[in-house]
Amino acid sequence: MKLNRPTVLILSSDPAFAREITANWPQDRDHPEFVVMEQDLCGDLQGDTFDLAIADISSGERLANLRTALAAAGKPAILTGCEFSSPVSSAHGSTLELGREPESWAAMAGLLGREILRRSQSESRAREAEKICAAAQAEATLGRYMAEMRHNVNNALTSILGNAELLLLEPGLPGNVMAQADTVRNMALRLHEVFQRFSSIEKELTVAARESGKKPGQSRATASGM
Repeated sequence: MKLNRPTVLILSSDPAFAREITANWPQDRDHPEFVVMEQDLCGDLQGDTFDLAIADISSGERLANLRTALAAAGKPAILTGCEFSSPVSSAHGSTLELGREPESWAAMAGLLGREILRRSQSESRAREAEKICAAAQAEATLGRYMAEMRHNVNNALTSILGNAELLLLEPGLPGNVMAQADTVRNMALRLHEVFQRFSSIEKELTVAARESGKKPGQSRATASGM
């Protein structure tokens, strides 16, 4: 779903119907884009091309076809027609059926449509937040593992670096062995620098977490005492 400009698909063969919907839609910053489509083409609905459908109902046969097409598209919809006796007569899944009350049905459709879009956007943001949270938890797990293994890795790097240094001091070694020992030493030094930086970041995060846990008054007192 496009969070900034949602798309409302108007299904009607009557141009006046589309004009009523767009003219009575609430004016706000989340004003959607409107796309008008002939009802005869409703069998080709693609759920990823719109966020809400509003359809003009003129016959029972057309109502059944629209319900089937909208259910397949998987997007919320408002069906409005004279055969629906009450303002909001019933709901079928994510589809509302709205009666044609004189002079009020279009405004009612606009208000309902706006609230449906807002709810859909909120749900989309919530799903995105859940994905971000899951990714952050995975990264936190990796970070904890690295923190737990840091000392073991540092000990291993110290051992590798020491052995490489001893090899380089060994007299009479062939040139290719000396080159390999020098490469091992340099790589061990680089890895050691990486883990040193990791240790520094861990300390910075610990300090930041400790500071964020202080009350505002405590933080000001600490700053003034420095």
